[in-house]
Amino acid sequence: MARYTGAVCRLCRREGTKLFLKGTKCTSERCPIEKRNFAPGQHGKDRKAKIVGYGLQLHEKQKAKRIYFTLEGQFREYYEKASRAQGVTGELLIQQLERRLDNVAYRLGFASSRRQARQIVRHGHVTVNGRKVNIPSFQVNVGDEITLRDAAKKFGVVEQAAQFAAANPVPAWLEVNFENLTGRILSLPGRKDVNLPVNEQLIVELYSK
Repeated sequence: MARYTGAVCRLCRREGTKLFLKGTKCTSERCPIEKRNFAPGQHGKDRKAKIVGYGLQLHEKQKAKRIYFTLEGQFREYYEKASRAQGVTGELLIQQLERRLDNVAYRLGFASSRRQARQIVRHGHVTVNGRKVNIPSFQVNVGDEITLRDAAKKFGVVEQAAQFAAANPVPAWLEVNFENLTGRILSLPGRKDVNLPVNEQLIVELYSK
């Protein structure tokens, strides 16, 4: 499947806010947003036009796509599924994105970023209810047991990610055991459980035109 392979820090600078795509670097002084909070490129400092209307809606969609590393086709499928279901479309859209296996692995502290979590899932290091799942977009359900395979628990990047996650609160809809690196889905994530710099209502307005 196609995926973005470029420099992720450029994406944060393009959006003008931290999207937390680079793990612990995003919370350190090395974060480019702290040093160069303007769009990348030769004329980045000169791009100061106020974004309104369609541009603002597109801006919010791009942020969500970049945070979860999804491309347009897949993102639109998430929206269409959310629009057909009962409930608030924007919240259901965010819920689907949060239920992605790579995002859950990141939220549980198996990786320090969603991009790193995607790689761990892709390489078959994560199991769901005892079965290996190597599809990053796999949707978890309430009661699912998410486990990191024994070989992966010894990876340096995993150990560092777990140590960092243990010092920070885990979302209320998840339960994690940092000693065994296992987790469980307690409930479906609500919008209040997802602290992201995204206005999902603007995304809904964009797609509903």
